[in-house]
Amino acid sequence: MPLFILAHFAHHLLTALPIPLLPMIRSDFSLDYTRAGIVISAFNLSYGIGHLPAGWLADRAGARLILTIGICGVALAGFFVGLSHTFSMLVFFLALMGVLGGGYHPAAPPLISASVEPQNQGRALGVHAIGGSASFFLTPLIAVLIAALWGWRGSFIGLAVPTILFGIFFYRFLGRVPAARKEPLPAREIHPTGAPRPRFNRALVPFIILSTFTAAVIFSTISFIPLFLVDHFRYSKETAGALFAFVYSGGLWMGPLSGYISDRWGRVPVILTVCFLAGPVIFLLNWVPAGYGIVILLVTIGMMIYSRMPVSEAYIIEQTHESNRSLILGIYFFSSSEAGGLLTPVIGYLIDRFGFSLSFSLAGAAVLLVTFLCSFWLRGSRA
Repeated sequence: MPLFILAHFAHHLLTALPIPLLPMIRSDFSLDYTRAGIVISAFNLSYGIGHLPAGWLADRAGARLILTIGICGVALAGFFVGLSHTFSMLVFFLALMGVLGGGYHPAAPPLISASVEPQNQGRALGVHAIGGSASFFLTPLIAVLIAALWGWRGSFIGLAVPTILFGIFFYRFLGRVPAARKEPLPAREIHPTGAPRPRFNRALVPFIILSTFTAAVIFSTISFIPLFLVDHFRYSKETAGALFAFVYSGGLWMGPLSGYISDRWGRVPVILTVCFLAGPVIFLLNWVPAGYGIVILLVTIGMMIYSRMPVSEAYIIEQTHESNRSLILGIYFFSSSEAGGLLTPVIGYLIDRFGFSLSFSLAGAAVLLVTFLCSFWLRGSRA
C-alpha cells in the first residue's frame, strides 16, 4: 500500500498541473474562457479514451506494463508540454499525456482490492486515494514556486524527471508481484454477501451514470476556479494557483473515511448523500466571500470529490467478475473523463456569454436533477 500510494502520487504529479497553471497559460497564449476550457479538455478527453484499451489490456496482459505506462508515459508527454511554444503543440502534448496516462486507474484498484479482505475494500481504496489527493494538493504549491522562477513550462519539465525515475523503480518492484505479472490471484471471487461475484450487475448502470456525471460537472466547474479567483476576487495568478490546492486537501482524510463508512453502511447510501450535497456546494460558489469563506468552500468541494471516488471503485469491484473488472473500471473512468472533457468548454462558453454566476447555478442544478432521477433507479439498494 505505501508504494501504491506513492505510485498514485507520481501518476498525478503532471496531470495536476494544467488547472492551477491555467491563469499563466491563458496570459501566455491570450486565451478566452472557451479556449482555456479546450486546454483542460485536451487532456481530459484523451485521458478518458486511454482508459478503455488500458482496462481491456490490464485484464489480459497484466497490470505491470499498463501501470508503468500510466506513470512514465504521463511524465514523458508532460516534459514535451513544457517545451510547447504554440497553442497547437500545447494541446497535442496534453492530449498525448492523457492517452498515455489512461492505464493507471483501471489497473491499480483490482490489485489493491485483492490484497485486503472484502469488508475492508472501501477503506483500502480510500487510503490509496491519499496519494492522488496529496499530489493534487502539493503539486500546485510546488508548481507555483517553480513557475515563479522559470515559468509554467519549467513546472512541467521539472516535475517530469522525478516521475520518470519513480516509474522505472515501480516497474521493477511490480516484477516481484504475482498479480501484476498476470499470475493467478488468491480466490476472492466471492461477494461480501457470500454470493459469487456477478460478471455484470444491472445496478451498475445508474450507479455509474450518477457517479460519472457528478464527477464531470464538479471537474468542469473547478477547472475555472483559478480563473474565477483571479477575475472575480482579484487574486494574483500565483495566489489563485496556490489556493486551488485546497480543493484537494480534503482527500487526505476524506477518502479513507468515506471508504470506511461505505464498508459499514453501504456504497449506494454514501454516493447518494455525496451527490445530493454536491449541487448546493457548487451553487454556493456564487455567494461565498473571499478569504476564509472561499477556502472553506474549496475544501468542501474536495471532500465531495474524494468521498465519491473510493466508494465508486469499491462498488464496481464488488459487482463485477475478475475477468472483466479492469474493463468495467476503464469504462467508468472513460465516462467521467469524457463527460468532464466535453462539459469543460461548454462551461467556458457559458461563462463567456453569461458570467460565472449563471454558469455555476446551472451546474449545481444539473447535479441535483440527475441525482434525483438516479435515486429512484437505485432506491432500496444498500450494496
